[in-house]
Amino acid sequence: MRILIVEDEEDIARSIAAAVERHGYIADIAHDGEEAHFLGFTEDYDAVILDLGLPRRDGLSVLRDWRQEARLFPVLVLTARDSWQDKVEGIDAGADDYLAKPFEMPELLARLRAIIRRHRGLGSARLSFGPLEVDTRHAQALLSGQPIPLTPLEFRLLNYLAHKQGEPAARSELLEHIYGTEAERDLNALDALITRLRRKIGSGIIRNRRGHGYYLASVDDEAPASTPPATRATRKGTHEA
Repeated sequence: MRILIVEDEEDIARSIAAAVERHGYIADIAHDGEEAHFLGFTEDYDAVILDLGLPRRDGLSVLRDWRQEARLFPVLVLTARDSWQDKVEGIDAGADDYLAKPFEMPELLARLRAIIRRHRGLGSARLSFGPLEVDTRHAQALLSGQPIPLTPLEFRLLNYLAHKQGEPAARSELLEHIYGTEAERDLNALDALITRLRRKIGSGIIRNRRGHGYYLASVDDEAPASTPPATRATRKGTHEA
């Protein structure tokens, strides 16, 4: 999942980027309002962490423009100002949550996870698909209760599919959301990544719906459709006749 961090203080931006990447996200950084507006308009982010006090353009005007342009990704606003008026103004501009500086990194990460869950209609930090559980809080996956050893890239793919909640994701969409802007996006590498993941979690959980893309299946999805009892009885009666 891709996160845009908009922060003009380079040390803070790097610290946030390192933290979110440790928890299974990809981080892009913008240091001013103009760059932030451009990236938010042209790239498909899963969430944005937006400082309000930015050079060239302030964060609130950037946020208002995004919303007017129907850019609906969730936004966590950061600001050194902690008055209730500033919070109201930020939320009215389209922010999903608000965090005052200075802040503790675990709280920022918790709020980031929460706005992503709310945006996707999810109620828990643990996402389950049959025996597979994706723990977004601790950035790990479990199979039948046992942790699965995953590379950061494997977890990013699994995490993104888990947040889709069974909705298929095309290969082009997966490339957009699990690789950074500087990474080479290769369909063959993506296919190899999915093959490795299937070996680790079982071939039946990651499914491919032809023409639509990949998705995570629950146990119920895997069960073959059974013949209705009435139909079986009819067939039996016809045979015996």
